[in-house]
Amino acid sequence: MDSWYLPWFLFAALLVVSGLPTPENFDVDGGIDPDIFDINEGLGLDLFEGDVRLAGTQDRNSIIGETYRWPHTIPYVLEDSLDMNAKGVILNAFERYRLKTCIDFKPWAGEANYIAVIKDSGCWSYVGNRRVGRQELSIGENCDRIATVQHEFLHALGFWHEQSRSDRDDYVSIIWDRILSGREHNFNTYDDQVSDSLNVPYDYTSVMHYSKTAFQNGTEPTIVTKISDFADVIGQRMDFSDYDLLKLNRLYNCSSSLSFMDSCDFELENVCGMIQSSGDNADWQRVSQVPRGPDSDHSNMGQCKGSGFFMHFDSSSVNVGAMAVLESRTLYPKRGFQCLQFFLYSSGSENDQLNIYIREYSADDVNGSLTLVEEIKDIPIGSWQLYHVTLKVTNKFRVAFGGVRGTGASLGGLSIDDINLSETQCPHHIWHITNFTQFIGNPSGTLYSPPFYSSKGYAFQIFLNLNHLTNAGIYFHLISGANDDQLQWPCPWQQATMTLLDQNPDIRQRMSNQRSITTDPFMTSDNGNYFWDRPSNVGEVAFFPNGTQFRRGRGYGTSAFITHERLKSRDFIKGDDVYILLTVEDISHLNSTQTEPNPTPGISELCTDFQCENDGLCTVREGKAECRCPSGEDWWYMGERCEKRGSHRDTVIIAASSTAGVFALMLIVTLVSVYCTRKRYRQNASSKTADMTMRNQHAF
Repeated sequence: MDSWYLPWFLFAALLVVSGLPTPENFDVDGGIDPDIFDINEGLGLDLFEGDVRLAGTQDRNSIIGETYRWPHTIPYVLEDSLDMNAKGVILNAFERYRLKTCIDFKPWAGEANYIAVIKDSGCWSYVGNRRVGRQELSIGENCDRIATVQHEFLHALGFWHEQSRSDRDDYVSIIWDRILSGREHNFNTYDDQVSDSLNVPYDYTSVMHYSKTAFQNGTEPTIVTKISDFADVIGQRMDFSDYDLLKLNRLYNCSSSLSFMDSCDFELENVCGMIQSSGDNADWQRVSQVPRGPDSDHSNMGQCKGSGFFMHFDSSSVNVGAMAVLESRTLYPKRGFQCLQFFLYSSGSENDQLNIYIREYSADDVNGSLTLVEEIKDIPIGSWQLYHVTLKVTNKFRVAFGGVRGTGASLGGLSIDDINLSETQCPHHIWHITNFTQFIGNPSGTLYSPPFYSSKGYAFQIFLNLNHLTNAGIYFHLISGANDDQLQWPCPWQQATMTLLDQNPDIRQRMSNQRSITTDPFMTSDNGNYFWDRPSNVGEVAFFPNGTQFRRGRGYGTSAFITHERLKSRDFIKGDDVYILLTVEDISHLNSTQTEPNPTPGISELCTDFQCENDGLCTVREGKAECRCPSGEDWWYMGERCEKRGSHRDTVIIAASSTAGVFALMLIVTLVSVYCTRKRYRQNASSKTADMTMRNQHAF
């Protein structure tokens, strides 16, 4: 916890405000949640399938074969035209790719092909690597949502929309008379000879699927799912689905993801390769319930019979000070920073604690040295709690969980479940909301978080509005705090990221809902005041539950954060608990222009006088123009400018001709050899006969 927290900041994790007027909030969405296609239609864009720019003669076989794939590390440029919030969101989207795939991104350093992310009209991308040097991708106004960025980059990586698959009509019905006139082509399907589904089932949950209202000419849906349960699922813009990841990892031959390290829900008897330490005096046990709690694991919440396990340290059976240490398998870091996340339950003494250690190995210490990273104390009794611990390990290591018996009576102990470790940044704060479902759609369902501090020292609160009939809203407020005299005002370029956590046990399978906003120091309110000025100057008087007065600035966020239907799906609500992860970071460094490599002859310049034939693509390699020639299943073009055509049939004919020619040549050589050998034999025989005649004459 930050050192500048005041004592009254330790009040309950939830402040419920009812019967009080809701402060004026700035809604960036204007009360609606526009999809990518709504944004582009509103701008009058007539793009292929709503958000795809086509390049010349491009057809739909782009993801078949190697030609249009990017390398696993994709060079990029964030253009100055982008909004600051969009820049931060794009970098967050890159982290999702790293966590769940083998795709990485790096600032452009002169590579032949790269993606230039720009702020143009709307949200759009080309499909696949066009190999034209600078390839643009637009994140325009209102496109700065993390799943929108993921969607557009999936296009760039080679993917089309899910509902254009050849088997689409088996799963959804298109209601053609409800589609805007002239937009019917956006609902075409393409057979599996020109669009590859990579042998993955149809995916209602894909981030690449149209919503049910796409291109509608009225209020009725244009897409009706044949399984009605998925009617409000299609069109999700939260995160990759499992099948999105399966297809992407298949296309790019990913065998592992970049920043993921480990996940364990203890369902298997081998407890994920964890070991009991030999230097302690108690053990952790794999159990499915404990008499004094918990009654079930966190992964399944007791919903699956015969499954649902966690690790438990029984502190009631040992003396005060006794410790049980459970160590992870050996791990190998690559990035130098990690985030450890886990759920913890206490049913023992209020003084029991959990210590997090790192056992780090080196050439001089093959047994590894144990270092204490964090002590977790004052653990709430009787419920699962989410914790994050930041690690900074550069050598081979293990994570160790040390349960310690505290003073006082204990009838239970400590339990851990759903451990995840990744080389990502931990959120700065966790807002834990209990008994959550009672607030959904309730007139009094307006909630304020406890006050938090950013890493720069700005105090803030989150406002969650659940009293709407269909949507939940979320807003970020600056509030007066202990450090205000030392801070810069108006608050410059602090990006607040608010994440509604999908509590799936495996971090790779989560589809959390996230929204980011950024404090623009030049933004003004209707009255002319700076929106993000010091709350004591522009905020309204408010009170904490203990009566402490403070000032709260206007909220900035969206009234369409998530629908109630989606909120009740997946694992957003688990055991009637909800977690909102909060990070506020300074992104002012993104205000400067990205340094570009020294100017070199551009692809367009070098390719001006170097024309490729037969739809070949001109690219630059080692400073020279060359052609990348197209190919099919049984044909290809070759030559310096793709001027020669080849095929399996031609190859067979050539091979047969060559074989026949070689056979004829060998036959001729053999016949000549036989002739020469016989001739030589006859000459030798004649010579011997003459010699014998001479010898006989001398004998007489």
